[in-house]
Order: sequence, then C-alpha cells, then structure tokens
Amino acid sequence: MSSDQTISVLMCGVGGQGILLASAITARAALLAGYDVKTNEVHGMAQRGGSVVACVRFGSRVHSPVIEPGGADALLGLEPVEAIRCHHYLKPTGVAAVSTQRIIPVTVSSGGAAYPEPELPLQNLFPRLSYLDALGIAQALGNPRTANLVLLGALAGMGSHLPRKIWETAIRQCVPEKHLEINQAAFRKGMAACSR
Repeated sequence: MSSDQTISVLMCGVGGQGILLASAITARAALLAGYDVKTNEVHGMAQRGGSVVACVRFGSRVHSPVIEPGGADALLGLEPVEAIRCHHYLKPTGVAAVSTQRIIPVTVSSGGAAYPEPELPLQNLFPRLSYLDALGIAQALGNPRTANLVLLGALAGMGSHLPRKIWETAIRQCVPEKHLEINQAAFRKGMAACSR
C-alpha cells in the first residue's frame, strides 16, 4: 500500500447480521496497523431487518468516512440482494465477498413481491467475487451468528492490506472473551476459503 493510498471497505446486510461488529473489527485492525481510520454506519430500520451499511476507510491520512460510488476497494455483503443494491460503490478492480444467505423481506413473505435470483447478477456485477455459504460454515462451527466473521475472513483472504496477526488481535479486542474462540475460528475458516 503506497503512503498516499486510502483503502475503502463497504459492508452491507440487514439488521442483526453483525455488520457493525465486522466494521468495528476492521477499523480496529487498521488502527493497530498504524493507519488513520474513519468509519460511519447507516441503519435503515435495522432492528426490523432493514438495510445496514457501514463504511471503513483507512490510510496515512483520511479526511472522510464517506465512500463515493466507484470508490470502494472491497465490499462485504452479508445478504445477496443488499450486495447487489450496493454494487455501484465498488471499484471495477475491487473485491467482493458475499454470503449466499437470503433474508426474505416481509414484502416477499406476504406475497407482495418476489425475491430475485441473485446468482447471475452477482457474477456479472462483481468480477472478483467470492460467493460463500458463510452461514453454513458458521453453523458447522456451532454458532450461526459467526457468519459475519466467516465473511470478514474471506475478505481478508482476498487481500485486505492488513496482516493476519493484526486481524486476530483486533478480534480479541472487539469480541467478548466467552465468544472469542468461535469468532476466531470463523474468521480463520473464511480466510482459508478465500486465500489467494
């Protein structure tokens, strides 16, 4: 990473999926690596399954947490349609780690709309895509709530500009002790699944 480069990471999903923890870990890792860090979050009815977007930007000097369209180096999508909705933020050379887990909105479950088939649009929109069953991996580890860490590990494995040891320290600092081991295991599984 050059001294004047800023790395921008956009994370999206729905309320309750752990976007805010993933962004807190990413910000902490960047701070531990010695970077200036700016973050922000947008909660759209998050407690009712609404959209959540978090931005993390880090570099030698960062002036704003805002990621402009076409400015993200990486996109983490915990829900496929939310990833599609945010695709225009990713640079053409950016990487995307997207979970296969679908969160069906009320408009679909009540019969008022249809859930789109996201696979083809995802492959067309994200040339450097890891489309991963993060929930399945987390369930196999014994805790489905760690799917966010699986996906964060996948993103780190695709190339995050931050060393693995720093990620592990950031996880230790952000996750309560009683949940630390399972979250670290989830991160490592995701990283192993997507290492270059």
